[in-house]
Amino acid sequence: MSPAAVSLQKWLSNAAQVLNSIICFVVFLVFDLLDAIFCVIFRFLDEYIEGEASPCCCRKEKNVKEDEDYGLSESLNERKNIFREMTRFLKIRCKKEDSNEECEKIGGRLMKKSWSDCGCESCLSWMNDDGDYRLHFVVKEPLNDGENCRGRRPSENVIFLHGFICSCSFWTETVFPCFSEKVNQDYRLIAIDLLGFGKSPKPRDCMYTLKEHVEMIEKSVIQPLKLDTFHLVAHSMGCIIALAIAAKYPTCVKSITLVAPQPYSPSEGNDACLKALANMAGKKLWPPLAFGSSFMSWYEHLGRCICFLYCRNHRIWESILKFITLKRELHFLIIDLPRHTHHSAWSSMHNVICGGAKFMDTYLRISTEAGVIINIIQGNKDEVVPIECCINLKKKAPNAEINIIPNANHKTVLFGREKEFANSLEHTWASSS
Repeated sequence: MSPAAVSLQKWLSNAAQVLNSIICFVVFLVFDLLDAIFCVIFRFLDEYIEGEASPCCCRKEKNVKEDEDYGLSESLNERKNIFREMTRFLKIRCKKEDSNEECEKIGGRLMKKSWSDCGCESCLSWMNDDGDYRLHFVVKEPLNDGENCRGRRPSENVIFLHGFICSCSFWTETVFPCFSEKVNQDYRLIAIDLLGFGKSPKPRDCMYTLKEHVEMIEKSVIQPLKLDTFHLVAHSMGCIIALAIAAKYPTCVKSITLVAPQPYSPSEGNDACLKALANMAGKKLWPPLAFGSSFMSWYEHLGRCICFLYCRNHRIWESILKFITLKRELHFLIIDLPRHTHHSAWSSMHNVICGGAKFMDTYLRISTEAGVIINIIQGNKDEVVPIECCINLKKKAPNAEINIIPNANHKTVLFGREKEFANSLEHTWASSS
């Protein structure tokens, strides 16, 4: 190729990058404006329908001490949007107000659903009269329960944690049927619906912080089932929750398997939250998954619009899909997708995935010093988590075992290779014995 052709190709490449940057800037600038507009619209609708406006992050003043006390992520309030300055000028405030009007209180906690959330029996099944709500989970008890083993505890316990906008079906429908006879005989497998997802509670007065997720798992599973020792298996968002549990119970956790763990780069403090947001959901128009992640992570009120249209009306959409596909049952991922509220998904996204980044170094250090076996599995074509994140994890936890799966992405690291994945888990559990 001639020097002139090389120069032209380089010029065209640079021009394409500049054009893409301009288009990206304009598109997200429009989204900034729309989000500010819908902030006002939802405030008006909330006050008109419910008597009070739901709190949002647009006008919450930064309070470092409060954020640290409650485990709130810096990414909630530090997302840049130039149009928020307009709300300050117009003195439009989104305050969190305590109101008893038209609110159903159970056990002192606000249990009333938002008008923009689904009110079907399935979505509200977690509500009860005594207010002592707990996580939904599925237990596969060991088959070794004959006459001679009655009253004997299973030799091993395993807790499975799903990722963002999923449920325990992520594990029960894929890996659970693939384990060997030995695991089925001696292992108790526990798959949990995380707080705010699946059939688990979705309270409105909860900020879905990492601490609250861990405490609910303790209250619902670890303590009632009297788990003295256990293994942890987690995917995506569940990985930081698994590391938090391991850091709190370093002598109880025997191994941690992290599947496609959330983005991680060595950093401390609130900067880690903003870096995690940039790594996971930087403002991009392509590929579609990256665009969807950035849209739902940066725009609180536009995201609420999507949840109102899809999640609130999930039964209609499911009926349409069944009619189009001529299927009586839909894939469990489609069923799980709307099983959350906007508040539970938005808060978990920022306070767990982004907010948990500032605790990662501490959690990895505690687990490493305690001698917990750490196994990391990631696909080399993961479009959500860059492969560099595994390298950073390895530097912080030198004893961690890294398994890179060829031609696998964020989902196919498990889907399509369930038996192989189950075998790798069994190998990890056996090595910790």
